[in-house]
Amino acid sequence: MLSALFRKKSFPSVSPGHDATKGSEAADLAARLLMAPTALMQLTLPEARMVVRYMQPQIVAKGTVFIREGDARDTGFLMLLLDGEVTVETLVVSRVEPIVITLLGPGSLIGELGMFDGLPRYASCIAATQLRCAILTREALNRLMQENAGIAAKLLLAVSLRIGVRLREVTDKLKMYVQLTQAMEQEIASRNDA
Repeated sequence: MLSALFRKKSFPSVSPGHDATKGSEAADLAARLLMAPTALMQLTLPEARMVVRYMQPQIVAKGTVFIREGDARDTGFLMLLLDGEVTVETLVVSRVEPIVITLLGPGSLIGELGMFDGLPRYASCIAATQLRCAILTREALNRLMQENAGIAAKLLLAVSLRIGVRLREVTDKLKMYVQLTQAMEQEIASRNDA
């Protein structure tokens, strides 16, 4: 799916003396978003610009499903959302229609878990609007690690921190769900006893 969806040619391999992204408004935006607290807060501007040099710019049309739940073949990329909104949905047992988990906006990282662990995607991502984004493939990340190990380490630490934030959010939601379930069970039990 990745190759069908993202048909742009890859950037030439990055050399320290050449910056093909220099002067690009989209590249500047991507670098600023990489530094933002909602994305990768550990990078300095020059480091974020270096990461952007390994990314591919992409436009995704409204309505496009660019990550499909359960897909185990197309896990080799993550996306930095520059502009637009993405709906994240999942199918739940015994339901025909998917449930919207969240809506993501500019600065969001999408697909990082699948890129790192290679396991099937756990949700579907749909372009709610036209998207401008920057794609980091697993191959580009490997090149970054070989050519700029220090920056790659900071990138991976920052992504790990972001995954930790999401895990805490999911844990909080799970706790709330358990509390609601217990309250409902108590209500049902009290009605049955009456």
